[in-house]
Amino acid sequence: MVPFCSRMLAAAEFRSTVGSLANHCYTSGWVEVLAGCHSGKLSKARSLRQARAALVAAGALGHRERLRTLVLQGGTEALDDLEMLELLLCLALPRCDLRPIARALLARFGSFPAAIATSVAELRRVPGLGDAGVAALKTVQIAASRLARAEVAQRSILDGWDRLIAYLNTVLARERVEHCRVLFLDFQSRLLADEMITRGTVDQVALYPREVVKRALELDAIALILVHNHPSGDPTPSGDDWAMSEKLRIAAGALGIIVQDHIVVGNGLCYSFLRRGFFRSHVIDS
Repeated sequence: MVPFCSRMLAAAEFRSTVGSLANHCYTSGWVEVLAGCHSGKLSKARSLRQARAALVAAGALGHRERLRTLVLQGGTEALDDLEMLELLLCLALPRCDLRPIARALLARFGSFPAAIATSVAELRRVPGLGDAGVAALKTVQIAASRLARAEVAQRSILDGWDRLIAYLNTVLARERVEHCRVLFLDFQSRLLADEMITRGTVDQVALYPREVVKRALELDAIALILVHNHPSGDPTPSGDDWAMSEKLRIAAGALGIIVQDHIVVGNGLCYSFLRRGFFRSHVIDS
């Protein structure tokens, strides 16, 4: 038998929890929980657990409302990486306690940008995230990439080095293996296409100049910029990078196509063959 005083304390705790929850009933689901408690359809122990869970959710709702208000008022700089992840994930996982998931993402990947740039396979290993959460994170990465690309595509590449580097960093800086991309340009150095030509390993990538030149002819491109990343974060070119540049310049030059630059992307750093004086072409202005 449960002592009388213990039963009284449990009942008081139950009433207190339900009373607190009543002030936070924003969804019909929570109202149904309370209705079940009072109608006797649920055991008091089960009802108490559900009431406590709903109360936690109510507190999370208030926290999310504060984050939304900051965004709507233009105060996004006040949001740290943890809060950014929480706010983003609440759109995909509205009824979950998101702080543990957001903390797990930061613990594993280190930052908000690194989390959204992580592969789908790695994100799926984060407990509680699920496909809905993964899709939300990857959607933000795609949106950021498209915004950066739009800035580059709207004008001549020659007019905006900073915009170009911002775009390349968005697309490549946090990739875990080497990717080789080519920016195909028209006669005004405007972007015709940005295409990934090949995907390699953590420290090398193969390039086939013939395929690049063939694609440039299909697009009527008169110039191109070769781009690849170094997952190590150090953009210093290797011997293979130099050889790759020279082979492409020879193959493209034979058909009158100019290789304007070869850019190696590290972690927030870039190495430009043109800007280091190794390519003779038009210098891209800042």
